[in-house]
Amino acid sequence: MQNFHIISMLPDAFPGILGMSLAGKALGKHWNYTVTNPRDFVERNYKSVDDEPFGGGIGQVMRPDILGKAIDNIKAKHNVQKFIYFSPRGKKINYEYIENLKSCSDILMLCGRYEGIDQRVIDFYEFEEVSLGDFIMSGGEIPAMTLIDACIRLIPGVINNGNALMEESFCSQNEFFGLLEYPLYTRPSSWNGLVVPEVLTSGDHRKIREWRLDEAKKITQKRRPDLWKNFKESKIIGCNEAKYE
Repeated sequence: MQNFHIISMLPDAFPGILGMSLAGKALGKHWNYTVTNPRDFVERNYKSVDDEPFGGGIGQVMRPDILGKAIDNIKAKHNVQKFIYFSPRGKKINYEYIENLKSCSDILMLCGRYEGIDQRVIDFYEFEEVSLGDFIMSGGEIPAMTLIDACIRLIPGVINNGNALMEESFCSQNEFFGLLEYPLYTRPSSWNGLVVPEVLTSGDHRKIREWRLDEAKKITQKRRPDLWKNFKESKIIGCNEAKYE
């Protein structure tokens, strides 16, 4: 069982889409969550969880004393092994990062609002700052759901056919590891004048694998030159490498 402990000023946002489909069916069986609203720890003489930044500037900053109480409340009840704060300046989340979270039974996720949180909270609790990418969002709730969804899919038993994970982009157990996934097709074989590649209906598994590898290389080289560079440098190169030099 993997548990996610979320600190958010929008507690009603959860579980949201995580309560549906595969994640929803696994909720309570393979994973669980709690939501803590920092407003619940605001004392009467304080009007809100935020205040003006020292040194001046635009916007408000979430107070360390109030966030600290919320965090300590969670720590007192659960054995938190990882502290995550969503921030545009954080490390970009990737598949490897998600895989490394599999060993954590209890993860605390802090969803910021306004201009962010007091730096002392990050320093004191040793939060790991992470980001979905080089863009700004209104808060950490959607990034939290994204990260949780990615983690849930890797929990054994959530996806009935575990082998399906091995064929996805970025999976380290994928035989095409380092490449983006090849194009997918299903019925009907002809649609709007577009026809499924003949090799996929040939029944020749060797040729199908060669086609998929070839397409995965093309897509990776075109869309993600950074991944293509890493793929070549790692020397995980098949027989078609020369075509893409």
